[in-house]
Formats: sequence, C-alpha cells, structure tokens
Amino acid sequence: MKNRIVHIIGAGMAGSEAAWQVANAGVKVVLHEMRPVKKTEAHQTDKCAELVCSNSFRSDDAEYNAVGLLHEEMRRAGSLIMRCGDASKVPAGSALAVDREVFSELVTKELHSHPNITLDRNEVAGLPPAEWENVIIATGPLTSPALTSAIRELTNEDHLAFFDAIAPIVFKESIDMSKAWFQSRYDKPGPGGTGKDYINCAMDKAQYEAFINALITGEKTEFKEWEKNTPYFEGCLPIEVMAERGIDTLRWGPMKPIGLTNPHTLDAQGQKVKSHAIVQLRQDNLLGTLFNIVGFQTKLKYGAQSAVFKMIPGLENAEFARLGGIHRNTFINSPKLLDATLRMKAMPRLRFAGQMTGCEGYIESATVGLLAGRFAAAQVLEQEITTPPVTTAMGALLNHITTGANAETFQPMNINFGLFPPPDEKIQGRERKKAYTSRALADFDGWINKWRKAA
Repeated sequence: MKNRIVHIIGAGMAGSEAAWQVANAGVKVVLHEMRPVKKTEAHQTDKCAELVCSNSFRSDDAEYNAVGLLHEEMRRAGSLIMRCGDASKVPAGSALAVDREVFSELVTKELHSHPNITLDRNEVAGLPPAEWENVIIATGPLTSPALTSAIRELTNEDHLAFFDAIAPIVFKESIDMSKAWFQSRYDKPGPGGTGKDYINCAMDKAQYEAFINALITGEKTEFKEWEKNTPYFEGCLPIEVMAERGIDTLRWGPMKPIGLTNPHTLDAQGQKVKSHAIVQLRQDNLLGTLFNIVGFQTKLKYGAQSAVFKMIPGLENAEFARLGGIHRNTFINSPKLLDATLRMKAMPRLRFAGQMTGCEGYIESATVGLLAGRFAAAQVLEQEITTPPVTTAMGALLNHITTGANAETFQPMNINFGLFPPPDEKIQGRERKKAYTSRALADFDGWINKWRKAA
C-alpha cells in the first residue's frame, strides 16, 4: 500500500476507538471531526466520544449478560473507550455508567496526546479524496447531509433511518427525598456501586394512570414531512410511544416495580406497601449532582416535559439540567453493502464503523470501531486479517451486521445472545448464559493472542 495513513471520519465512540487501535498498531492516523466548525442537532461540545443519549454502558456482568461480555472482550483488546469508561464510572447498580464530561475529556486527552494521531477539525463534505487509500467512516447517527448524499449515490441505495430520543437530566438537590429513596434493583452493587445507586420514585395506581394519560395527551414534537415514515429503534423508544401501546406497558418496562421497596410507605400493620410503578433515576456525573431519568427518552415538547415529569412523586419541584429531545439517526444496509471486514463492496478503500453500520448502543458502536481500526491497520501493515469467532460477542455482532442479518429486513441491533450460535441444548436457565460467556471468552482469548503474535 502506497499511502500508509488511515483517515478516520468522525470522532465519536467508534471513530475514537478506531483511531486508538490504528495508532497503537504503529500506523499514522488523521482523525477528522467537524465539531465545532459545524455542529450537529444533538451534540453540545467539541469533545471526542461525547455521550448524547445516556451515560450508561449498560450491564457490566461478563458472566451472564451479553453486553457485559462485550465489555470484557473490549477490555482484553485494549479498548480506549472501556479504559476511560472504567476511569470515570459512577454508581449504577450492576451497570457501568460514567460521568459523561469526565469520560469525553479523558478520551479527547488520550487521542490528542498520541504521537500517531492528528486531529483535524474540518468537515469532510462528500466522499473522501481518491488519494485517501484507507478510510474509516464513523460519522455516526448524525452524518452530515453532504456525506450522506455521497454515500447514497455511491451505493445506489436509499439510506435507512430511525429516530432516537434523549432522556432528561435532573438536578439531584431538586428531588424530594422524603418521597424518593436510594436503592438498586435487588440491591445489586455492580461496578463502583453500593447496592443503593438509583433514586427511586414510586407511584400508586391512580398516580400511574394519570401519568400515562398525560404522556399520551402531552404536546409532542412535530415531524417534517420527510421524517414521518421513519421508524423508531425498538430498544430506545420514546416513553410516550411505549405508553400508547397499553396501560401496563411501562409497568413492565422502565417503570417496573420489581426488586424495589419503598421505605416511606407502610400500611396499618407496619408492612411496606408494594408500589404500582417506580421511576428510576441514575447518577450522571461523578459529583452526584445530576441524575438522568432511566428509560425516559421522549419527543414531548419542553413545556409538556416539565409539566408531565413533575407529576412523578419526588419530582414535583424538579429542576432540569437538560430536557429530553429527539433526533434522526441514519444507517446503511450493511449486510448488503459491506464485506466481512467492514469494507464497502462498491469502494473497498472505505470501511464503515459505529452506529452507521446498524449496530445500536455505545459499546456496540465502539466495538465495531475497534474492529475497523484493527482491520485497517493490518491492511496497511500487510498483515493477515482475521475476524473474531462468531462464538464471541465481537464476532457475533460483526457477523450480524455484515452477513448474518437479512438485508431485506435489516434494522439496528444491540448485542444479545440471540446473535450467537447456541451452546449445548441440555444447558438451560442461568447456566445457559454462563455457557455462552465461558465459551466466548475462551475463544476470544485464542483469537486476540493470535492477533498479537501476528503483529
């Protein structure tokens, strides 16, 4: 390869991780990030790997959860995103949540200080120049119109799109703790936690039903004509869309009361009364001054949000550091357009990474960035490129977005055990999950060790 520089477009979760992997392989990187020269609809800073929707990386349980397994594989692969996530974690039960400002500052500092990385603050408007022989496009869900249009023309495909919604953030000091209380579900401590990591706000049946009615009738964001047929991602539905699906939908979703006990409520016999529904808030920064409302992504207008969310017991006087919002995400039909190493079949000098490939979630996006970075570096160094086994979380995710999914019905996907080859059918229940993770980590270690030897 004549040009030994890898150009990466987009310094989000995927682009930042890709740059780190390429640079650590000894290859020069130019990381192109258009912020703050050109802003997006959702970002608020110019930091790399800014977390827009939530501060949670979800479950950190590597033994029984597919997301936690992916965390562990990322750590074993030398992930920058996981290292900075671990360094900025805040209490969140069994989940890994981070102080989003500390996290993005750490990532940005690491990328700035790496001798093989140059950060270019300009928009790549259109297809990358022909002389860029090795490119990773990791522009995420808010790819600029110029680049989106160029990709659509290149592939002769209509780009796919869905809406993604953002949850509101509340100042802790404005929460009424005479009604709310600290507790993790089932008192699970998790990474950096104590078992009392979430603020919980309970509702009785009447309060819940009034709240649901207010959600459904509240004034909502109007979509433009070209947006009206865009589907939502099922794993990140607005709270009011879930409410419209049935009166008890939220009680079995983000407002489920199981595993939580309200210490403020006692019956005549002194027994604690079971709550009809419970809203949880998760710490959003290291200082513990900000808490986001878990699962409360929304398309309600700001005035309606303030009124409706203050119906939640304990949040009557809530002050919001940020209200929720909604933005349009774009992704490509990866099973049809990409090869097994994330290269575009129509133009192999281009690789894609992150949410644009149709994965969903912070860690999934960073994972695809990690793989794209390793594949690109190996190509520059003329090393053999091997993909992770499909029995691993990385391999299962990569397989799904490149060859495993049906291109005719392709939609964004979080990592889950349904993407893995099943283990021995005789193993059931909780031990079946353990069978997935034990096999995955053994196979992952074999793959990553071979990769290290080849390098």
